[in-house]
Amino acid sequence: MKTIGIIGGMSWESSALYYKTINELTKQRLGGLHSAKIILSSVDFAEIERLQHQGDWTQLGEILAAEAKRLEQAKADFILIATNTMHKVADVVQSAMHIPLLHIADATAKELLKQKHQKVGFIGTRYSMEEDFYIKRLEDQYGLEVITPSKQDRDEIHRIIYDELCLGNIRPESREIYIDIVNRLQASGAEAVIEGCTEITLLLKQEHVAVPLFDTTYIHAKATVEKALA
Repeated sequence: MKTIGIIGGMSWESSALYYKTINELTKQRLGGLHSAKIILSSVDFAEIERLQHQGDWTQLGEILAAEAKRLEQAKADFILIATNTMHKVADVVQSAMHIPLLHIADATAKELLKQKHQKVGFIGTRYSMEEDFYIKRLEDQYGLEVITPSKQDRDEIHRIIYDELCLGNIRPESREIYIDIVNRLQASGAEAVIEGCTEITLLLKQEHVAVPLFDTTYIHAKATVEKALA
């Protein structure tokens, strides 16, 4: 079993779900009292969010690269960043170390293609929906067609993530907003919808909508266990 290095805390709510899911999947695979070998480095999300808001991605890259090097020095065999948005600095993190980074967009794209989906909706933070570091990777490297919500819907998705979900506040009225947005994406031709923020799965489940949802937290955790046990 390989040792997994996790850069977490963005938010700790979703990092806790990563830890739980990785260990549950490891137990399913190996049985008995088995659990995953994990080294977790958890950052202060208030600092991360402040720098995101300021647009200081250079410093954000330096912070996560430093965490990655610490995990490598602690003898992790590979690294994952336990959040979608911070994959904006994934190349900086990978260049700072000699062990592999398991990219969340790659794991998600492979799962979508495995299930024969081509045109997909994407919901996440404003950074992930409006910049090209994530969606362009899906399109250029995997040939997917990605559609995003309207500007008004993107603003509402982003607000709910930061003002509610990252604080562990799960509101039924916000779930209804997300359901309406996902239904609009489906009406626009989306064959599936990517939950492109690790907190969204805390609010929106498959039973709430008809279109297939791709939970990036679960997909990333599953790919992590497969790599660790390969």
